[in-house]
Amino acid sequence: MLSKSQARLFFLSATGGFSLVFLGLTADTIRQTPARTHQEAMTPAVVRGKEIFDRNNCMGCHTILGEGAYYAPELTKVVDRRGEGWIRLFLKDPAAMFPNERKMVQYDFTDAQIDDLVAFFGWIGRIDTNGFPPAPDLAPPPPPPVAGPRGVSVGTAPDIFDRCLCRVPLGGRHRRLHRPGARRRGRPSTPTRRSTPGSPTRRP
Repeated sequence: MLSKSQARLFFLSATGGFSLVFLGLTADTIRQTPARTHQEAMTPAVVRGKEIFDRNNCMGCHTILGEGAYYAPELTKVVDRRGEGWIRLFLKDPAAMFPNERKMVQYDFTDAQIDDLVAFFGWIGRIDTNGFPPAPDLAPPPPPPVAGPRGVSVGTAPDIFDRCLCRVPLGGRHRRLHRPGARRRGRPSTPTRRSTPGSPTRRP
């Protein structure tokens, strides 16, 4: 067990060591930020697009760089995912892109404001985010259907159905399992004798 002086020394040394690690990581992050965010590509259009994005509270529905709400799609890589042409058409008239579905509010952006927003999304998409957001984990396509009884189209049965689950090795041979009390083929089932209170119990 540590004495009071040893515990104080352990606390001070651990606190000082972790503080140095934190300061070193902070300095390294600040050093790498200009290159990873491409600050030289931050044009006035990008700044205006960011102001439009904040003024209309777009993060109330969307996320960008992982921050915001989760009601609408993530916008960090929206230019790579959709393309600039699609984004321009969508911002011009959201209802026309997805008729009779949930749609974004019509903000009546001008062409200049749409250009600024596209520039902002393009700059955001070029930030080195260490692979964020990850690519969606798409499930494999389902197997082709097969013809079932009476021509009904059914899916492919799992491989486990091709295995025999009703036999287990007993004494080097495979014997079929039966439910307790079930009637075996060719043998009549023997009723189970139950004892009543007060009656003697027979033992085999």
